[in-house]
Amino acid sequence: MALKATISRVELSIANIDRGYYADHSLTIARHPSETEERMMVRVLAFALHAAPGLEFGRGLSSEDEPDLWQRDLTGVIERWIEVGLPDEREVRKACGRAREVDVLAYGARAVDLWWEDARKTLERQDRLEVSELPPEAARALAEMAERSMRLQVTIHHDHIAITDHKSSFGTELRVLKHRVVT
Repeated sequence: MALKATISRVELSIANIDRGYYADHSLTIARHPSETEERMMVRVLAFALHAAPGLEFGRGLSSEDEPDLWQRDLTGVIERWIEVGLPDEREVRKACGRAREVDVLAYGARAVDLWWEDARKTLERQDRLEVSELPPEAARALAEMAERSMRLQVTIHHDHIAITDHKSSFGTELRVLKHRVVT
């Protein structure tokens, strides 16, 4: 018998002062049996960082041809493709050919440095791509907030990210490994 996805519900309040985006979102997230709580919560953070009308979760681990999150316009054109973790650089390059903007939110402590060392030369040529790293302590703090039903507040101001739930809060900043080339 195949294992089923675990469903989590998130009431997410976002105040992104840097972008002037303020909204509440009710999210239903399916966590694949092989997905960790940490990865699921990094996907939620990626949603908060890039929240916009039309942004939605892809099928993620269960589909190799879809990102963790994406935003499409009304005609189906992919505006933004978002991956979390340490994606294969060939898949990232392919995404850069399909989407107007591609974001990678890398996490995994020392593994990020090793992944970036291998992928950097190829990925730095991708103008549509931005790669950021979430510090390991922030990824762990996010995982500790994981529950089946969550209320999270994410505030972003001057690139500082504050995350609060009903029990705890923490702040962090992303380390940008590669900036998108603005044309």
